[in-house]
Amino acid sequence: KGRGTETVAAAAREQGASHVVCASAGNLGQALAYSGARRGLDVTVVAARSANPVKLRQIAAFGAAVLLEGEDIEDARVFAREMTAADGAYLVEDSLDLATCEGAATMGVELIRDDPRLDVVLVALGGGSMASGIGYVMRALAGHVEVIGIQPLGAPAMALSWRQGTVVETDRIDTIADGVAGRCPIPEVLDDLLVVLDDVVLVGEDSIKAGMRALCEHAGLVVEPSAALGIAAILEDQERFAGRRVATILCGSNVA
Repeated sequence: KGRGTETVAAAAREQGASHVVCASAGNLGQALAYSGARRGLDVTVVAARSANPVKLRQIAAFGAAVLLEGEDIEDARVFAREMTAADGAYLVEDSLDLATCEGAATMGVELIRDDPRLDVVLVALGGGSMASGIGYVMRALAGHVEVIGIQPLGAPAMALSWRQGTVVETDRIDTIADGVAGRCPIPEVLDDLLVVLDDVVLVGEDSIKAGMRALCEHAGLVVEPSAALGIAAILEDQERFAGRRVATILCGSNVA
C-alpha cells in the first residue's frame, strides 16, 4: 500500500491538489496518511463505523482526518466519492488507481528475484490491487507461477465475480478479515483479474483463525486476519500444495 500511495500522493501534489480523500478499511488509509503528510497534503480517510479501531488510531496518528460513515466499506466509498465531487478534493480509489496496483506489483518483482523457482503465489483478494499487481508481474516475468486469489467465504463478491466473468454484488459481509471485506467489485479491476489470476479460492473463518494462530506459534508473527488467508488456503487443501514451492503475502498486522 505504501509504495502505491507514495506515487499517488506525488501525483496529487503535481496536479496542485492540497486535499486528498480515500475510503479505506484501514491499510490504504494508513499508507495515504503517511505519504500525504510527507508531501504537505491534507488527507481525509472515510471508514465504516465498523472499521478496525487499531487501524483508525494509526491513521489519525499519521495526521489524517478520519470520518466514519455507513455500515461497511461500500458505504464509505460512496460517501468519499460524493465528498470529493462536492469540494474538489483529489479522490484515491484503491485498486482502480493504477498506482495502488503498481505499488503491490513490486512485491511480485521481489518474489521472483528472491526465488525464481516458485510454483505458486497465494494473494489475499479484496478490492484487487494486490492480486492484480502481483498477478501481472507473474504473467510478465514468471509465466510458470500459479497465482491464486484467496477470499473469505463471508465476503465472496470478487470470487463469485471472477468465476462468473461478470460483476456479482453481495448483500452482506460476515468475516473477521476486515481488510478484504467488500460487496461491490469494480468492473475494471475484475477485467484485470480475469487475465492475471489462475484461480480464486474461498476459505472459512475457522481456517483464517487457525492460520493466524499458526503464524504466531510457529513464526512468531502477529498478523491480521486478511494476512492469514494464504495459510488458511493451505490448511484447507494441503494435498493441492504438497511438494510445491508456495509463497503468500502477509499483508498487515493490525489486530483489534
